[in-house]
Amino acid sequence: MTYAEPPLREPDLPRTAKVRPVALRTGWTTGACATAAAKAAVTALVTGVPQREVEIGLPAGRRVAFPVARCELTPSPDPQAEAVVVKDAGDDPDVTHGAQLTATVGWRPRPGLDLAGGSGVGTVTRPGLGLAVGGPAINDTPRRMIGQAVAEVVDLTEVGVRVVISVPGGEVMARKTTNRRLGIVGGISILGTTGIVRPFSTASWRASVVQAVHVMAAQGERTVVLCTGGRTERAARALLPELPEVCFVEVGDFTGAAVTAAVGDAMTGVVFVGMAGKLAKLAAGILMTHYTRSKVDLSLLGTVTAEAGGDADLVAAVVAANTGRHAYELWEAAGLLRPAGDVLCDRVRQVLRRFAGPALTVDVAMVDFTGDHLVASSGRWPA
Repeated sequence: MTYAEPPLREPDLPRTAKVRPVALRTGWTTGACATAAAKAAVTALVTGVPQREVEIGLPAGRRVAFPVARCELTPSPDPQAEAVVVKDAGDDPDVTHGAQLTATVGWRPRPGLDLAGGSGVGTVTRPGLGLAVGGPAINDTPRRMIGQAVAEVVDLTEVGVRVVISVPGGEVMARKTTNRRLGIVGGISILGTTGIVRPFSTASWRASVVQAVHVMAAQGERTVVLCTGGRTERAARALLPELPEVCFVEVGDFTGAAVTAAVGDAMTGVVFVGMAGKLAKLAAGILMTHYTRSKVDLSLLGTVTAEAGGDADLVAAVVAANTGRHAYELWEAAGLLRPAGDVLCDRVRQVLRRFAGPALTVDVAMVDFTGDHLVASSGRWPA
């Protein structure tokens, strides 16, 4: 069988409504909830009346009312107000669902808004996030939203307000995110570009992949290691112990987005570490490998089997396999796992080189399904 270069494809994910018969409930970002808490607290500080509900404007112009879970006033000589809005992430599986976005506000001597991060809000320790190193991990859109909401209550050209955003338990929540790798320590990020959480949207994952590459580039690193999940990342770090943690990016299904970002950031090398199923999709030229938009091409794996020296019966069995993992098991049982895996890895290397262009060197490794053992590679790790 001869090898024909597959067309390169990076299909879009469907909108949630197109793949689910029942519409799912949207929710609110940490940025929107922090904004609501800030406005409630400032309103209480000005009026002396604890707030039970507050309305804010979202970036697109829509206005939304939020219930205020708690609002308290501390009297003179140093008056303060504190308000809590509980995050409702809708039907999105969000680690910050239920978080208590808390705003503590007080007056400051100079006009303007002083926005700070308190307990549970991360601190930025590395460049590449578009935020000041040493400052709170409160992204640009939430900063603007908070500023606009406060300005609806007071004239910031005449008076000064200090707002501290905190999230009780935020440091524990952050352990389930990629914040530490991005250089955000001590808590969660206050995020959101629209104020709305779209349930089961992978847009945030794609954005986090691109952001991780940008952060790596800002550290001066030039080789990015793309892993499909936790097990492959563990394997990748064992293969490349000399590289710092920031170089390892968990791409999930968004290999194409990561490679595009790497090219844009003038990376010089890409290493992809994955398991058989994802590698089979990439070898077929599919750069966005979500299950709703791609499937394993078993005929391609049959061609790989023949190229690796498999006989006609094995080729037929692989073409008739149930899954990419099943094909892997057939190779293993026939003693052909390493040669077939090497061919597959080389196919993926060729696809990624075509997609990236000549600026990047590409290496590919396949690991077993535990992530404990290297199975094959495109040549960097010979048998």
